[in-house]
Formats: sequence, structure tokens, C-alpha cells
Amino acid sequence: MKWLKLTGIIFVLLLVVLVTLPFFISMNDYTPMIEHRLSAKIEEPVTINNIQVRLLPTPHINVNDVTVGVEGDLKLARVVLTPDIFSILKSPYVIKDIEIDTLVINQKAIDRLIKFTKEAPSSPQATPQFRIGRLSFTNTQLSLGKLCFGPFHANVYLDGDGKLLEASLATIDTKFRALIKPENLNYSIEATAKNWTLPTEPRFKLDELSLKALATTHDIQFSKVNVKLYGGTANGQVTVNWRKGLIVNGSLDVRKVESEKIAKILSPKTHVSGLVTAKPVFSASANSVEHLMQSVHLEAPFDVQKGVLYGVDIQSAATNLIKQGATGGQTNFDYLSGHLVMANSSYQLSQLKITSGTLSVEGNVNISHEKELSGRINAQVKVAGVSTKVPLNVAGTLDSPRLYPTVATMAGAAVGTAVMGPGVGTSVGAKVGGWVDNLFGKKKK
Repeated sequence: MKWLKLTGIIFVLLLVVLVTLPFFISMNDYTPMIEHRLSAKIEEPVTINNIQVRLLPTPHINVNDVTVGVEGDLKLARVVLTPDIFSILKSPYVIKDIEIDTLVINQKAIDRLIKFTKEAPSSPQATPQFRIGRLSFTNTQLSLGKLCFGPFHANVYLDGDGKLLEASLATIDTKFRALIKPENLNYSIEATAKNWTLPTEPRFKLDELSLKALATTHDIQFSKVNVKLYGGTANGQVTVNWRKGLIVNGSLDVRKVESEKIAKILSPKTHVSGLVTAKPVFSASANSVEHLMQSVHLEAPFDVQKGVLYGVDIQSAATNLIKQGATGGQTNFDYLSGHLVMANSSYQLSQLKITSGTLSVEGNVNISHEKELSGRINAQVKVAGVSTKVPLNVAGTLDSPRLYPTVATMAGAAVGTAVMGPGVGTSVGAKVGGWVDNLFGKKKK
């Protein structure tokens, strides 16, 4: 039994040595040399707080608080390198695992990585000095202006030649998942999401998302984008190209989405409700993601069923003509349709048609980038059994719209009231005023 006791003592001593030895081996003496070589290699300043060697549970190296760039654009809280100890005596050296913890990726970091890729020498015949089996990222954040994605975890598996075998990504809350695999010279991408909010504006909440895409070195084509949101669906295709700047093109088929919930995200006040169906076609181009939304151009025929226009009562504005204009109230409608053009953060609503019982409206409305309203609508109303078309100018703001009659409409209504009395006389006069407006080119006054 003495040999067993002796073996146990030796084992404990070896374990103590393995645990304590790294504390007597300081890698910080080599840190300046490593920083200098890395900085020279990438032509960017690199700083490392400290380097630690650990032998248990498996031999690995901890590199803590790494900063790249003059302004510290790329920061890594910790990098853990786990080498294959059996490859130390031969080339290439194998690093089984590189774990990167708490990485923040911004636009400057992406530009820097693209620069490194372009400037990297291509020598397919040269034997690489290192081979990496897996790259893993934890608590990673993508921050590009208003686009904030994460935190997420990701794993990248490479073959013996350093080529991608598979990459997977998932947000920490597991609401979004993606899988990337090589496909010939390109990469196939599949992603799904549930109860996930878009990481950029407008921050719509998606009940479900399913997409398929094919990525190359200069673009990505989303052949299938299927979304369930706010009681409806949106399906389409999108292409993103970054060969020269950032260019986005796409189209969607939107069906029976609750417009009130979308409107609340786009503006603090709700302006419209109802089930919207639309077929938007959109494009955008910019030098960076943060400027992309400002360049969006979108066109879409649309219709909304069984809804409400808040902030204005068209029926009241057309039947109670007030020179200073009418504001407040709401307009219930059975059907609203038109054509939307969005460009330069402004909106043009043309071919507008609204039907609601005896009320019928048609016209055009513009919304400036400052949310100011302009335009003209014609409201077909019935007053005292007489059907009258009343031209109304649109003014005010999106949060406080205002409708007021044209000068000709007011003059006609005044004359009609004087000759025939209020009610019928006012209606007939307003109708005559509308004819005058049409005769002289519908001038806005």
C-alpha cells in the first residue's frame, strides 16, 4: 500500500505544480514585442493589457483587453487560444480553438477588416504557419449607427485549408438564429426568428421570420423573405450590394397588416388604423448603414380596409365650412386606397380615394420631411338631400392636420346661403364654388 500512497502524493504534487506554475511564468515581458509585431503586421496600433498561460483544464493562453486602432475602434475583452500541444513540434501549428469574448464591431472596424482582406497577399502555394479549427464569439455586438444587433454568440468552423465548413449565429435570447454554409464559391444563408424586433429603424416586431439567401464576396441576394407581423404577412425578395458603397433593392407583398401598430412605431401619435395591403418596391444607396435609411426611395400602391383617420373629420370639414379651417375629430372609412411615393424623407400620396357611407373623397396629399401637410382633396357629401363635391385644401402637420375650403368654395357657399338660405343654399353654393375652382385650374388659395 506504500506504493499507492506514494503515487497519490506524487500525483497531488504534479497537480499543484500544474496549477501554480503559470503564476511563476510571466508572459507580460513579451507583451511589448507581441504588440509591436501585431501593429507592424496590420499597420494599426495594438495594445494588450496582459497575457496569461494556463495549463488546466487544458493548456491555453488568455489575452486580455485587446484594443486596435488609434481611437480604439476594435475592442476585445478577452481572447482565449487553445493550441493542439501535439502540433508544437511540427508545422503548421494547430490552434484548436480561438474564443473571443465581448467584441464590439462598428463601421470603422468593418472598414478595417475589409482593408486587411484586400491587402492580404495571395500566395496559394505557400504553406500557412497556423491552422485554426474553430472561432467562437460570445457577447458580440454589432453597432453601425442606428443599427444595433446583439448581443449574440457565433461559431465558425474551418477545414484544414482554412476554408469555411459552417458558421452559426444566435442572439443570446435565441430569438434569432442563422446558419451559413459554403455553396460552390458562394455561401448559402438560412435564418429564422420568433418574436424578434428589427435591430434598426423602423423597429418592427416580427412574430415570425424565415429567409434564404446566397452571399458572394460583393453582394447578398435574399431569394425568400417571409414575415408574419401585426396580424398579417409580408413576402418578397431583397438584394444588398457593397461593391461600390451600399446598395439595396427589393420588393414586398404586404397583406392585411394592422396599420395602427405600424403607425405607432413610425410616429408618437396614431394617424390611421385598418388592415393595409400594399406592394412596395424600394431602393437605397449610401456609403454606410447609418445613412442608408435617409436615401430610401419607395413606391407602393396600397389599400386599407375598415379603418379610421385620426385628427381630422372630413365630413364635418366639408359640411361646416370654416375659413380658418377644421381640425380634430376622426374619419371612419370602409375603404382607403392610393399610391405612395417616399423619397428624401418626404411622402407623396396620390390617387387617394376614401369611401365611408355617403362620404366619398379623392385627391392628393404631400407630407414634407418636417411632417408638414399640403395638397387638395374633393369631398363628396350629402347635405339636406343634395349631393355636393366640396374642394378642401390640406394644411397643418401630420400630428395636427387641418382642412379648409378654397376661396371660391367659401364665396360660393356665402352666395348660396344668402340667396337660398342655409343648408341647401350653402351646399349648392359650395358646389358652384367647386366648379369655379375646376374651371380655373384648381388653384390652391
